[in-house]
Amino acid sequence: MGQVYHITTADQWRRAQVTGVYRTASLDTEGFVHCSTRDQVVRVANQRFAGWTGLVLLAVDPSRVNSPVVFENTEGGSELFPHVYGPIGADAVDAVAVLKPGSDGRFAFPFAAA
Repeated sequence: MGQVYHITTADQWRRAQVTGVYRTASLDTEGFVHCSTRDQVVRVANQRFAGWTGLVLLAVDPSRVNSPVVFENTEGGSELFPHVYGPIGADAVDAVAVLKPGSDGRFAFPFAAA
């Protein structure tokens, strides 16, 4: 399984670096951390984070996450999204990139093509 990606704020990521563990509100309310595949990131960013600033994109290595990573659809439809059923250790994050909208207000994938 390749990397999965999570959009968060720079402030939340800084807190995770201090504690060594990344948690988000959805972990308490829904039981998992929402993630995306590389192909889903831009669409999700543009749909859910339009107009936001101060965002970063975490590239997470699922093999280093100590919680189950499950591909599923919890909102209807057929597209599967990766969900992490527990906190993400900061050491499972391979890279972090600033995620900011371009002059047209839309996001682009911030990591170089692999």
